[in-house]
Amino acid sequence: MVKRQKIRKAVIPAAGFGTRFLPQTKAMPKEMLPVVDKPVVQYVVEELVDAGIRDIIMVTGYHKRTIEDHFDEPNLDLIENLKMGGEKKRPLLEAVERISEMANFVYVRQKGPYGNGTPLLNVRHIVGNEPFIYTWSDDFIVAEPSRFKQLIAAYEEFGCSALASIKATRDEDYDRYGFAGGKEIRDGLIDVTTVIEKPGKASAPSDLANVSGFLFTPAIFGFLDKALENLKEGDELYYNDALKLMLAGGHRVLAVEIKDGNEIKDGKYYDTGNKLEYMKTVVEFAMRHPDINGAFREYLKGLKL
Repeated sequence: MVKRQKIRKAVIPAAGFGTRFLPQTKAMPKEMLPVVDKPVVQYVVEELVDAGIRDIIMVTGYHKRTIEDHFDEPNLDLIENLKMGGEKKRPLLEAVERISEMANFVYVRQKGPYGNGTPLLNVRHIVGNEPFIYTWSDDFIVAEPSRFKQLIAAYEEFGCSALASIKATRDEDYDRYGFAGGKEIRDGLIDVTTVIEKPGKASAPSDLANVSGFLFTPAIFGFLDKALENLKEGDELYYNDALKLMLAGGHRVLAVEIKDGNEIKDGKYYDTGNKLEYMKTVVEFAMRHPDINGAFREYLKGLKL
């Protein structure tokens, strides 16, 4: 296998207002909504770190200081309070101290046109001429190996950009996600020739929905520049526009179906970006949480609605 440039950096856009969760997100960023006892963005960061990422660049807005505080060192008052709790509080002390030590965190304020392509342009000077991961702050896929490890494995084998994908299971999925089409290299791996946003089931080029994370080569930046030049007044800048230009320019892109473990089944996709899916995520994670799973399951069984 050809030795590839190591994937060291990840970019997480986190500048949105989270309007679907108002009024809760008036003061709390949506990325900090808790899934049991951890904010959703921490699940994403932990998965990145487990995949070998050491530099995490978050593109934020003026109202996202809470995210920076969360990944900063804990304040002295909290540390002293936990130390006073003795051995009982030691696991909590270690947990909060570990957060700031997971990675190098860099924060950039978003500026430019609306759209999910703009955060990439904002961090080009930090990413440099390196491949990197671009992933959202409010969704993830539970799989083993993780989605990021699977994307990195595809990059190491083929040396090109890769899109995390899951198989659509509902008709409404085709009106919600982008879909990739092209030649199947092997089961769950497509050499992409086209990407269509929300095509509807009848027009979808495959059943692989592109969700939750991407691995881009630095070539994406030049095509973002071209997409920006083509932008009409009032339009948003989407990474997908640059992706289509990459494909048209002969750059290879893969769609990688994220699978889980030896059973070779689909990874479980969690989207906390809307209220219903967020609540489903919280319930499922609570049912697996080692501290409360038994009692919580019994509570659910006893509900009479």
